[in-house]
Amino acid sequence: MNDFPIVCVGGSAGGLDAYIRLLQNLPANLGVAIVIVNHITEMPTMLHEVLPRFTSMPVELITENLLIKPNCVFIIPANRDLHVTDGQFHLKPISKPRGWPDVITVFLRSLTKHWDGKLIAVIVSGYDGDGADALCGIKEVGGITIAQKLDTAIQPDMPESAIASGCIDFVLSPENIAEKLACVARNEVL
Repeated sequence: MNDFPIVCVGGSAGGLDAYIRLLQNLPANLGVAIVIVNHITEMPTMLHEVLPRFTSMPVELITENLLIKPNCVFIIPANRDLHVTDGQFHLKPISKPRGWPDVITVFLRSLTKHWDGKLIAVIVSGYDGDGADALCGIKEVGGITIAQKLDTAIQPDMPESAIASGCIDFVLSPENIAEKLACVARNEVL
């Protein structure tokens, strides 16, 4: 059953700081899948080796057909677009190999079409505006959108673009994002 929430955390430059602060404050048993979509195209990601120190949830580098499970942190591999169908991840060659990648936008759009559970899009520190174009679509399917508070982001471009989309529900620090995710996962009134 694909009925548990997926939290897509999209980031880039300065994102590591936000991911760590978020995971350190997030309970491990919320029943949500955390998918970190960091748009790196030049080099392999090391997030799956770094982040386990900051959470008791398993942290996995996404591979083709990997089953999506709650209470896990999933990391997109470098230079791939990420899609979801039938409760599994699917990797495709990056659709925008030049210029700023749009892997966060691609993944969020895939979720709106192929995931039955609640969707939560979180945009944190990074250059450019990846993810912003898909935020209104997340809201249209009843999802929740969160941007990192600009003065807590090392590189505020991405959260700034997200806020400029007009489709952001909350603007919070990483610690407060963790608190908000816990409320959403427990179906508490926001």
